[in-house]
Amino acid sequence: MIKSFISRVFGRGAKQAAHPSKPVVYGPDKHHIRKELISRGARKTCEELQRAGHTAFVVGGAVRDLILGMRPKDFDVATSAHPDEVRSLFRRSRIIGRRFQIVHVMWGAETVEVSTYRAHFTKEAEEDKQDAHGRVLSDNVFGTQAEDAVRRDFTVNALFYDPVKEEVWDFQHGVKDLVARKLVMIGDAATRYREDPVRMLRAARLSAKLGLAIDPRTAEPIRELKHLLENVPQARLFEEILKMLLSGNAVACVKRLRELELHHGLLPLLDDALEDPATGPFAMAALEATDSRLREDKPVSPAFLLAALDAPPEERRWHELEEKGQPSTPSLHSAMHDALDAQRESLAIPRRFDATMKELWLLQPRFLQRGGARPFRLLEHPRFRAAYDFFELRAQAGNAPTDVAKWWERFQEASGEEREKMLHADDGPKKKRRRRGGKRRAEAGAASPEEVAPGQDE
Repeated sequence: MIKSFISRVFGRGAKQAAHPSKPVVYGPDKHHIRKELISRGARKTCEELQRAGHTAFVVGGAVRDLILGMRPKDFDVATSAHPDEVRSLFRRSRIIGRRFQIVHVMWGAETVEVSTYRAHFTKEAEEDKQDAHGRVLSDNVFGTQAEDAVRRDFTVNALFYDPVKEEVWDFQHGVKDLVARKLVMIGDAATRYREDPVRMLRAARLSAKLGLAIDPRTAEPIRELKHLLENVPQARLFEEILKMLLSGNAVACVKRLRELELHHGLLPLLDDALEDPATGPFAMAALEATDSRLREDKPVSPAFLLAALDAPPEERRWHELEEKGQPSTPSLHSAMHDALDAQRESLAIPRRFDATMKELWLLQPRFLQRGGARPFRLLEHPRFRAAYDFFELRAQAGNAPTDVAKWWERFQEASGEEREKMLHADDGPKKKRRRRGGKRRAEAGAASPEEVAPGQDE
């Protein structure tokens, strides 16, 4: 369907480039980009830069998505203006970045990322700009728009859109590749992966998200060069993994990672999801649930997904410790720490997620307590909804009682009177409260425990 749409729109009538440095230009009668899908901030940023005498285009994945009729999540702008020139034009802006100097321009709650056209670094500076594996460490060489297109990763990301003239500029046949439904690396794929190994993960994510086949010349070097991901800073690697898991196409992304043999070592939880028949269904169910929520425009917590994907090894460890005679709650604490430590050996999950992940796990045993005031207290907990969704996933995988999950589903929907009737009688004797100040009580002639009426306040 998308292929026929693109073929119909771009099949004829574009102004063909006469030279590689000149683009194929598609007018509004050919690309049919819907103006209402373009953010106010991106449009005003381009208008202001052009008014000051610079060229400015919406660039990259946003243009690709606009052509496909999708609303981009964010907008990047590329311009001939240098960072300090961009900064001087916009009062609410700031220059950020070391490896790439870019400018963040703020329009209300929206932030537009503005970068200057860049070229590949010169051979003279090569030793200072790359590490021993060929990874680019600094890349702040300004260039022309055509050079900027060449240095982008894939042809479908090398598209420029002028929201003022409503033109799409295509330097690298990106539209042609969209029509052919293939993902093609610009330049020599092996060299581009050495420059930035994260491009291998991007190939998996974009091909899965857009339903594109990876061009053989783009896919071929990946298995040989996948070890280069070990040299990527863990924070950047985690950011790319999180993009995959929260793309709305996590299941397809994970399957594509496996096809390319990229999943090993990135996240032990992904290894579980893909290779362990005993725990794989649970992890895949978590990915499917996340994809479903994103398709319905529902919020998704990264901490929830990470906790769910870490569940198989954590669940195993929890029950192993219980079988050794440790109490349930301390066993759960130990299992959580063990699972997080094991994960951090290969990829550092930022500690800002730890508290929520642990809280979701620590709430799980409370779902088994369905007597007295405890269900009402749990229902009022700020993490209840996420914790219940987590419990329901565990029940679907056979790791929690299904009847309890159904009970909680009914309990949430029941009226106050119905909830009272649903409560279970407490099992076993109530835990006695420990007396304090026994010596002083004895000296004052306080009543002995036997003399205190049941339920009497102390």
